[in-house]
Amino acid sequence: MMTGKRLIISAVVLALVQIGFLSWIIAGRAAILRDGKPVLLRVEPIDPRDLLRGDYILLDYEISRIPTQLIGNIPAGKRTSDDTSIVVRLKQGADGYWGATSAWFGQAPAPAASDEADIVGHVSAGWDLSPEATAIAPDYGIQRFYLPEGEGMAIQNDMRVRPFGVRVAIAANGTAQIKALMDGDKTLFEEPLY
Repeated sequence: MMTGKRLIISAVVLALVQIGFLSWIIAGRAAILRDGKPVLLRVEPIDPRDLLRGDYILLDYEISRIPTQLIGNIPAGKRTSDDTSIVVRLKQGADGYWGATSAWFGQAPAPAASDEADIVGHVSAGWDLSPEATAIAPDYGIQRFYLPEGEGMAIQNDMRVRPFGVRVAIAANGTAQIKALMDGDKTLFEEPLY
């Protein structure tokens, strides 16, 4: 049987471990937002509201559909994708938005150049990789952006008539975090570091 003093010490140690773990998660996200390579992606809206979680917009990107001919390491005879990661190399276009130039399952064969960025996504099993296939749809974990209450529907409607973008920070390992929602050149909402 534990004494009262040992029980208190165990509870304090457990609380410190939990606080440390949460701090590690928050600091990791903040490090990406602070130090990640800034990239601007063109977005296409999907849905503005979730009654249980508040206003948000689901975002679809041009890079959410990667043409299969851009994937550089599809093994000969491979007909469908595995449940795996994909690295998509991005380069900035003349319009300021970044787009996919190439992609690889697993890892890129070489690091991105200074004017490029690699974003890592996830591809579900079963995507058609045959020569007739057109595209696959990676998930980058940046499809949802929460907004202040009452803002979702108005922004959703505006996205249908003029271009919006999302400024994203990409860490060296390819993990992405949304930094800001852009209406043309104007920053509408910016994510705080903490």
